[in-house]
Amino acid sequence: MSSIVFIIGFNYDSNCYLINDNILVDTGAGQNKDYLFSKLRENGVEPEDIEMVVNTHCHFVHIGGNYLFPDAKIAIHKLDAVSLKNNDTLGTSLSAFVNEDNSRVDIELDEGDKIADFEVIHTPGHTSGGICLWDGENLISGDTIFAGGGVGRMDIGGDYQDMKNSVKRLMELNVINIYPGHGPIVEGIGKEHIKMSYSIL
Repeated sequence: MSSIVFIIGFNYDSNCYLINDNILVDTGAGQNKDYLFSKLRENGVEPEDIEMVVNTHCHFVHIGGNYLFPDAKIAIHKLDAVSLKNNDTLGTSLSAFVNEDNSRVDIELDEGDKIADFEVIHTPGHTSGGICLWDGENLISGDTIFAGGGVGRMDIGGDYQDMKNSVKRLMELNVINIYPGHGPIVEGIGKEHIKMSYSIL
């Protein structure tokens, strides 16, 4: 099973997750380079060691730091890739394109794609191209669900019915640990937190 290192978001940044020392899930808003790099180095990883960045969705607090990894492949679901490639500030909720490299997409992900030991699950609702990563035990959930029974907002490119369907689908998984896009992680009782998330929809 792949290793996961939790890098808690600083200021506006999303949480980031280091997988196997060479894959970074989300990059924050891109305004706290020193913080992010220091957290990588605390784990023996240099920024140039990152071979792939996986964005859970297209909002700027998750993709704004992509430019910090010019040698990494940028992967995002094909539906959210449109916002990046078109410099769509509405789709990203605020402009992340002061840094031109944030419009780069190298890999357009789809349902069932593999990233290390993880499978891509398309979970629209927060955005049309939101994804979770699932390895049979751990769920990297982006802004689909949060600890304590929260879900991502649906008023910026999202859809309520899509969110409800996505969370219902996640309830079918035997999730042990949840690694969300913001806030604390959940260890040991992930499935219960997904049920709580569904109960508010």
